Amino acid sequence: MATNLIKPIITEKMTAMAAKQRYGFRVDKRANKLEIKTAIESMYGVSITDVNTMNYIGKKSVRYTKRGFSSGRKNAFKKAIVTLKDGETIDFFSNI
Repeated sequence: MATNLIKPIITEKMTAMAAKQRYGFRVDKRANKLEIKTAIESMYGVSITDVNTMNYIGKKSVRYTKRGFSSGRKNAFKKAIVTLKDGETIDFFSNI
């Protein structure tokens, strides 16, 4: 089940949301909310009250090269924002 989690999202915006016990993760596109909840609870040992998911389509990218224009798309991904119970936190930097 832990294979549903790809990586935590560590940005300035997500770090600010951590004060409200909300954390972001990049997850497998096929994972549902219950699978995400059980995977995070077992991996980090926390209690989750809410899971919100978002599907992002890949952005279009175009660049000019010697051979002309090269166009394509970035990878699509799914993002999950989990809300923990009051008083619980996840420390991503404890292993460093």
